[in-house]
Amino acid sequence: MGKTPNWQEELGLLRAIIAKTALVETTKWGIPVYTYDGRNIVGVAGFKNHFTLWFYQGVFLKDKMQVLTTAPGGKAKAMRQWRFTAREQINEPQLLSYLNEAIANEKAGLQLKPEPKGQLLIPAILSDAFKDNGLRKAFDVLAPYKQREYIEYLTEAKREATKLARLDKIRPLILAGAGLHDQYKK
Repeated sequence: MGKTPNWQEELGLLRAIIAKTALVETTKWGIPVYTYDGRNIVGVAGFKNHFTLWFYQGVFLKDKMQVLTTAPGGKAKAMRQWRFTAREQINEPQLLSYLNEAIANEKAGLQLKPEPKGQLLIPAILSDAFKDNGLRKAFDVLAPYKQREYIEYLTEAKREATKLARLDKIRPLILAGAGLHDQYKK
């Protein structure tokens, strides 16, 4: 097994090209994110097998070159990514065209708003666990997004044994008033 590339040179080239636009570099979620008037436009990141640009409102880009893809899983509605696996794939004029179009779209106010979340449906396993009234009270005071995280975590499991193991894991978190992913937030 060879060494995994870390893409530092390639990421530096992408950042240098982006610097030729009106975008302002910030750091969010541990990666460079470029904004226009405080709104996220594009992010840059390197992974094991590729490096990428994320266009936060990429759904509005015309994508004349057919290079943009949506994230797997269907959760990202507006975001589109442009993946690269080699420095030679970086074409500055094409990249600037996409970046400038993204800026123009932001100036025009194009934005895909998140769909409103529906009613929370408590799965049976959690409903049964609410017989412990303290658990129900602790769950009810959680923010709706934290409640949704727990419900999705339980309902994504296919096997009953997995659901029970997950319930055992989240019970102390709920009682502590913590969200499922709080440990990863700063």
